[in-house]
Amino acid sequence: MSEANAVRPEVSTSADVTLVARGITVTAAVEVSTEFVISVRPHGEGTAWKTSVKPGDSVELYWVSGYEERTLPAKISGVDEEGDGVLWNLAATGPAERSQRRRAVRARAEVPVTMPWSDGMLSGHTVDLSEAGLRALVDGWGLPPDDGSTITVSVALNERTVHVRGEIVRHTVQGPRWLLSIKLLDVAESDGDALRRRVFQALREERAAAE
Repeated sequence: MSEANAVRPEVSTSADVTLVARGITVTAAVEVSTEFVISVRPHGEGTAWKTSVKPGDSVELYWVSGYEERTLPAKISGVDEEGDGVLWNLAATGPAERSQRRRAVRARAEVPVTMPWSDGMLSGHTVDLSEAGLRALVDGWGLPPDDGSTITVSVALNERTVHVRGEIVRHTVQGPRWLLSIKLLDVAESDGDALRRRVFQALREERAAAE
């Protein structure tokens, strides 16, 4: 990641804004990002809740930079109403740091997966991926695993294959294939870092394709 992107989000990207006093988090588009001001346009219907914030309100800003999520404490310095939209102007109140919030970033990513099941091996690919879980479409045979079953999942990433333990959250039979939603359990730090790098790579590729 570049040093600039580590301390401020990029223009034309998305960021999460947590309104500290209300304990709610909204997604917003970054329209201005300088040392002195960050202007974001919150998404969502209606304008009353968007304009009810006032100068001095504390917020926390979160964005993806490189292989990690960053956070910056800030306050509302102004609210600009523009027709049906609104722009929140933020002023930093402290330095940017690596985010510690307990939220796994998820991305659409198709990578090979295998998992032993019922004296055989299921194989397929992920539909989406995070460091905390994944959805995988696999070639099914026999009876699908029950929800709550534990399973070992091997995920082929760019630099290596990680082997993690997971729990089946739900399954859907789609003809000869199964869509498995899996929560990952007790992921080692190095495996979590590798998964997170692949997730952020997918997010960057998705953003580049949309430009």
